[in-house]
Parts: sequence; structure tokens; C-alpha cells
Amino acid sequence: MVHILYIEDDKEIGHWVSTDLTERGYKITWLQSGENMESYLTSIDLAILDVMLPGLDGFSLGKRLKKSAPDIPIIMLSARTAVEDRLEGLRFADDYVTKPFHPDELAARIEVLLRRFQRHDEVLEIKHLQIYPKDMRIINKNNEEEILLTGKQYHLFQYFIRHLNQILTKEQLYEGIWGESYIEGDKTLMVHIRYLREKIEENPSVPTVIETIRGIGYRVKQ
Repeated sequence: MVHILYIEDDKEIGHWVSTDLTERGYKITWLQSGENMESYLTSIDLAILDVMLPGLDGFSLGKRLKKSAPDIPIIMLSARTAVEDRLEGLRFADDYVTKPFHPDELAARIEVLLRRFQRHDEVLEIKHLQIYPKDMRIINKNNEEEILLTGKQYHLFQYFIRHLNQILTKEQLYEGIWGESYIEGDKTLMVHIRYLREKIEENPSVPTVIETIRGIGYRVKQ
């Protein structure tokens, strides 16, 4: 599921946009300021920022986001229609939408950016696995059979693929998949990774696809 970070302080507009995008199948995290933006950068696929925000404005947040995560597309939303404002936004953002806008237009612009920023169009080869990231098909090259995952296994492996070669902490994984803060000692993530390894590893007791980084978390490395 595509995860969108949406920062908008106007409660009426925020509720309307987040509800509409949720109904279109997106996972939406709606914040009313950019105070905790950084904690979501490892789990989002796209950001929508309003320009007029309390504290740091949308332009400042967008520049900070693009510097930290240049592969995350940004859409600016603003009632400002002056050419100067649009040019300032487009110096770092990937699109600039003026208010009022039709929800179909915003949805179309989101789809355009997601296609443009698709990070893995090609077939991925990881050990004995052949992975088609766009539809998350996984083929075992040893026997040419497709590996079928359950819902949570699918989302977990998709999260690893979206963050290929990155060491992910237990906290990042738990928040990215379950949308909640990780509680030390919770075995949920460990159990799901064990079941996922049983599906995708040649030898689950000696995993080579999902590496354990002792004391930190896990990594899938190409």
C-alpha cells in the first residue's frame, strides 16, 4: 500500500483530503504541523505539504525533506497563485497544486509522481529470488515456482524492497508495517520475519535474503 505523508493545519481541508485519498486506497498519515515529519521519512512513498503551516512553513519543510530523502516526491498545496510562489515551490518540490482543486486532479498528480519515482521498474535478482516489484511477484529461480505470501508477509517484504540495502531497525519496521510504536520485548515482528523466512529462504535457519544485523535490526541486500 502506498503511504502518503500529508501535512495540513486546516482541519476541514485536512479531513476532506485524507478521507478522499484513503478511500482511493492510499495509507495516509495526516499531521497538522511538520514537528514529527522526520520520523516518517523511512516509511513514506510521497509527501503532500501545505505552504501555510504553524512553525516551519511548507517551503522550509519541503527543502528539509528533499535534502534528507531526495527519492520521495513532494507535492505542494497552496492558495498562493503568484508566479513567484510557484517558482519557489518548484525549486525543490515535484509539483505545485493551487487551492481550490478537484480531488481527481490531486489523485492524478499523485499517480504521475509515483510512476515517475518508481524506484525499481526492473526485475530484481536477490540470491535465488526473482522479484517483480511493481506487482510484488516473487519467483524461486531454483524451481521456477511463484512464492505466495500472506498479507502481512507481503507488506513486510515490500517494505524491505522499498528500502533495499538499508539497515532497518525493529522500531522502523514495526511502525512502517503496523503503524504503531514498537514496544521492547514485543515478539510480533520477530514471528512474522520467521514465517516470511520460511517462505523465501533456501534454508530458513541460515537466512541469506533477510539478514539479521545483530543489535540493530534487519536488511535485505541486493
